[in-house]
Amino acid sequence: FDNEKWAHQVSIHPFTMAANTVTQREFLAFVEDGGYRHRQWWSDAGRQWKEKVKAETPVYWRKQSNGNWLRRDFDRWVPLEPARPVIHVNWHEAEAYCRWAGRRLPSEAEWEWAASFQPDAVDGESSPAKRRFPWGDADPTPMYANLDWHCLGTVDVAALPAGDSALRCRQMIGNVWQWTADTFLPYPGFQIGPYKEYSQPWFHTCKVLRGGSWATRSRLMRNTLRNFFTPDRRDIWAGFRTCALEY
Repeated sequence: FDNEKWAHQVSIHPFTMAANTVTQREFLAFVEDGGYRHRQWWSDAGRQWKEKVKAETPVYWRKQSNGNWLRRDFDRWVPLEPARPVIHVNWHEAEAYCRWAGRRLPSEAEWEWAASFQPDAVDGESSPAKRRFPWGDADPTPMYANLDWHCLGTVDVAALPAGDSALRCRQMIGNVWQWTADTFLPYPGFQIGPYKEYSQPWFHTCKVLRGGSWATRSRLMRNTLRNFFTPDRRDIWAGFRTCALEY
């Protein structure tokens, strides 16, 4: 797509990224600690959004009278799956969780580095080449990634080890779209593609997501694919992973 063109140099400082996306169990700890009530975890924009929609939990969660939590799954309510990724959270919610947890969202460049890193065959350092997919250049299959509606939902964050990146990050592709810290901007030398309404109208207004979800078609996927939505959207199959504040 036009917003992926073309390859260009970026500088990335050393960073530490979580091997897995944030789970329902981890996000529940934020919710039960009053994460939606305490203002200090939310940006000004996040608080405005939260107050406007009266958000108190993730959009498809509800608490039973016995204290147990349920999640809406299509047309039914099911108990939370502790080891599955949190899903249907927007950028504001992901940012607030990170502040509460003492973490941060990865930048777009950090995410792509973690997914694409190709170790040099001689010294193990970075090769000039980049992997097309986290696991290498082989096309996606159910062994590598949860795509194509294959599982009709998410799987545990520890599943599919064959799809690990060279830096041991799991499920960089598939399962859930992953919010990054960055605002959606054009790359240097951007030129509008044949579908001129695809990217340009959304620059500066959206946040970037990477990695695809369980419903994404595998033929679309690659480490360089950029998705983008406004930070208030909770209807998409999106979760996130985090980075340490300091290396």
